[in-house]
Amino acid sequence: MIVTHLFLGLITLFGLSQAQWDENMWGNRNTIVHLFEWKWNDIADECERFLQYKGYGGVQVSPVNENAVIGNRPWWERYQPISYILTTRSGNEAQFADMVRRCNNVGVRIYVDVVINHMTGNMGTVWGTGGSVGYSDIKYYPAVPYDASHFNSDCQIEDYTNAYQVRNCELVGLRDLNQGLEYVRGKIVDFMNHLINLGVAGFRVDASKHMWPGDLEVMFNRLNNLNTNHGFAGGSRPFIFQEVIDLGGEGISFREYLHLGRITEFRFSADIGRVFRGYDQLAYLSNWGEGWGFMASGSALVFVDNHDNQRGHGAGGADILTYKQSKQYKMAAAFMLAHPYGSTRVMSSFAFTDTDIGPPQDGNQNIISPGINADDSCTNGWVCEHRWRQIANMIAFKNAVRGTSVNNWWSNGAQQIAFCRGGSGFIAFTNGGTISQTMQTCLPSGTYCDVISGSLINGQCTGKTVIVGGDGLGYVQLADNEEDGVLAIHINARV
Repeated sequence: MIVTHLFLGLITLFGLSQAQWDENMWGNRNTIVHLFEWKWNDIADECERFLQYKGYGGVQVSPVNENAVIGNRPWWERYQPISYILTTRSGNEAQFADMVRRCNNVGVRIYVDVVINHMTGNMGTVWGTGGSVGYSDIKYYPAVPYDASHFNSDCQIEDYTNAYQVRNCELVGLRDLNQGLEYVRGKIVDFMNHLINLGVAGFRVDASKHMWPGDLEVMFNRLNNLNTNHGFAGGSRPFIFQEVIDLGGEGISFREYLHLGRITEFRFSADIGRVFRGYDQLAYLSNWGEGWGFMASGSALVFVDNHDNQRGHGAGGADILTYKQSKQYKMAAAFMLAHPYGSTRVMSSFAFTDTDIGPPQDGNQNIISPGINADDSCTNGWVCEHRWRQIANMIAFKNAVRGTSVNNWWSNGAQQIAFCRGGSGFIAFTNGGTISQTMQTCLPSGTYCDVISGSLINGQCTGKTVIVGGDGLGYVQLADNEEDGVLAIHINARV
């Protein structure tokens, strides 16, 4: 009987961990957009007016709990917690809860970026966005409360080949919590369970490799099932994706975290940037994914850029593509969304030159809402890549080809490629030279709108068209000097 109970317990824990890989999205959707530093009310509006209609599956939001107020309001102040009170420059708890409810109602899930590795840096007495005070020099945060006994030592990370140091010392001087303590675990689990109760679908776990996998496992297994009042099936587990930067050569491997949920695959970001910058041939993408040494597709959360590496932090260096290289960026995003590898996330930025600068703000340091133009682009300093036609329309492409694999791969051996996704989609790229030829699209006969150069609106194409015959063949024209180096058609873009 004891052995049976032990076996059942192990099966339960295994089931919890596996379930944490499920995004919990509506069945016809499968992409997250990171609305970096957006206010809760603005995210709710965006779910209702845009994201649901374009087929986005979820939103990653910036950290929701109270953070230190730092002069000039840099973006990274959000990653310096003072308490688990849900008050930030993005809004308060009531506004957050309203946003989660409104987004869930239209089938857009919310994933919270949780900062549970540390509190603030050592800045003496610090005030928070919710009015709380922290005494960082003595590691006392009374609004939690945490005191010095709940933290690791003052050592700094100097050697990333030393796993003990990476996990037990302070990351860039941030006060490092000891998740091995039951008290600390309890505070973190209570915080995350409160968010689950409010209707979130999962979590991006910041700085995961700076915490012991065993401690994370204990905490993740104590998380509640998702709230069925928000449309989740009974027994659904929160989706977990962990920030583990592993480009090789360090003391910590992403493999130590695979049993806990998905992992941010930073090698994807670095390599796709290098390819579309022209440093590698597009033809080499024929075995993209595991063939490039990436982790298994079912373990990976992938992106062209994120809020860190678009600013030169994290991993990838100068190879990372951002909105500032718009043509190549849109091509890389289209490839990511057309290819079946990984769970995909689109970045949505605010413009910056100074890599520390925070989101657009008024004279009172309040975040300014994005303005929306008639062509769906944003104003007021917001870039809104997720609204760019070439990216937003690829969300529908990805949803249309769900469950299919890459087939009928074609390349010219250099900087031109094309492939099908089952019988549901076709896409072509050029990063050098013009494509002007008949190609196998794998689609049924008909006239299709190229969703890169335009859209299907009221039964008409606003951009290019491709006529496909009964044999699946269609004539593809993609000039080297066009605004976009991509052409894409799919089953739901047929006139």
